[in-house]
Amino acid sequence: MLPYPQIDPVALAIGPLKIHWYGLMYLIGIGGAWLLASRRLNRFDPTWSKEKLSDLIFWLSMGVIVGGRLGYVLFYDLSAYLANPTLIFEVWKGGMSFHGGFIGVMLAALWFGKRNGKSFFQLMDFVAPMVPIGLGAGRIGNFINAELWGKPTDVPWAMIFPPFSDPAQLPRHPSQLYQFALEGVALFLILWLFSRKPRPTMAVSGMFALFYGIFRFIVEFVRVPDAQLGYLAWNWLTMGQVLCVPMIVGGLFLIWLAYRRAPAAPVAPTA
Repeated sequence: MLPYPQIDPVALAIGPLKIHWYGLMYLIGIGGAWLLASRRLNRFDPTWSKEKLSDLIFWLSMGVIVGGRLGYVLFYDLSAYLANPTLIFEVWKGGMSFHGGFIGVMLAALWFGKRNGKSFFQLMDFVAPMVPIGLGAGRIGNFINAELWGKPTDVPWAMIFPPFSDPAQLPRHPSQLYQFALEGVALFLILWLFSRKPRPTMAVSGMFALFYGIFRFIVEFVRVPDAQLGYLAWNWLTMGQVLCVPMIVGGLFLIWLAYRRAPAAPVAPTA
């Protein structure tokens, strides 16, 4: 069994001002995405300035934050937020939904593309390889917050999370780290390598949806579902898995459609 590293969720406190690691992880994800997108910008569109790229990243980030929070409220704990709507603003405590953030990003990309002469899938193909940076950073934030841990287990790398998080004090799967490895590292490598060569429009977006859905579906088998929902059916099906099924099916469809209807389109190379 591995010891859980006791990390204060507050990274920096200046008087009443507290900066949480969870929030810093979002900044790391956004900043990392901007840096990598800058390296791909000339091949994506040489007429775009760094300022326009910054605008794109800003609006997509707003889609992640607003969509992620509203998605968690709607998908996972609507009754609690209806009883106390002010909880919506307490984002430092966690409670973000990837699937809600994904919808927020899609809406932001659709809006931004129409204003800047780009199709929805041109933008999504461009930004998809950068998204795993934010996903991986977010899972590290979950780990520091000692939230979203896994089921009890006797594997050698099991961890006992702090009593405030897990009163039962059982050795558990560190499922946040599994998700960091799959949704962050593995997904990044898959998309980054895949997008190095010209691909037809929609193919990169399809790969993102497919592999994120697969990775998340798998990890849900060892991750404890949200207490207010529990298992939806068969004592194993979770809300996360339900929300991943459309991503897997949609990803496969996009890849099939991309190669069926369009020739390979230039994609920004990586260094």
